[in-house]
Amino acid sequence: MKKYKIGFVGAGNMGSAMIGGIVNKGLFDKSRIIAADMLEESRSKVKAAYGIDVTDDNKKLAAESEVVLIAVKPYQFDDVLADLREGIDADTIVISVAAGKTISIIENALMSVSVVGKLRVVRAMPNTPALVGEAMTGLAAGSNVTDEDMKLVLPIFESFGKAEVISENQMDIITGLSGSSPAYVYMMIEAMADAAVEMGFNRQLAYDFASQAVLGAAKMVRDTKKHPGELKDAVCSPGGTTIAGVAALEKGGFRSTVSDSIKAAIEKAR
Repeated sequence: MKKYKIGFVGAGNMGSAMIGGIVNKGLFDKSRIIAADMLEESRSKVKAAYGIDVTDDNKKLAAESEVVLIAVKPYQFDDVLADLREGIDADTIVISVAAGKTISIIENALMSVSVVGKLRVVRAMPNTPALVGEAMTGLAAGSNVTDEDMKLVLPIFESFGKAEVISENQMDIITGLSGSSPAYVYMMIEAMADAAVEMGFNRQLAYDFASQAVLGAAKMVRDTKKHPGELKDAVCSPGGTTIAGVAALEKGGFRSTVSDSIKAAIEKAR
């Protein structure tokens, strides 16, 4: 990938996490990475952390980059696309991580004489665990994106977690399932720790125990490929502590509440 130059529009938490992933994996030489951000503080942080080129000029970034990755908030999106339009051509791969912004919206906003019918757009939905190298990303490719393009795009997102190619009509589901759900897990960990503190335990240790329990349980599901219900049953001894806790969760509507939260996020994405 050393022949390519990649530009990140947006150097906030998500942008810097992605930059960190590809720098740490050596996917792109630092001299082939540029980041643009309106905030001088964000530019300074990412330059100091990774030694890459930075700018406040989106048009400059677009003109210099073969891969343009847009990592800005949805409310900034239209203005950013207007800036990028002049520098994007048919040889540019455009990757967007903006929730709710479809491939067709991006294509129409960036369309110019030089790219009519040729624009190569990939839509991505990573999540915030990218900050610790444990993201889950869904990737949907536009009609002009080739298999060779995806051989370039996939390793970018696999550098800070796992990534899977999906159809775009599934993107809103991925937004609710993995994009938003870390927040719900954080709430569960907080609630678990609060209960331990109420019963007399140290708060920081409670966070450590609760977060490690969640991490380990997730790894069990991922690595063993066993049904979550089977793993749950294996912990629930007859008349034991775990089944008492499970009964309390069922009484409180835990399953339906979690399910409703995912569906609410999906509907908001749509």
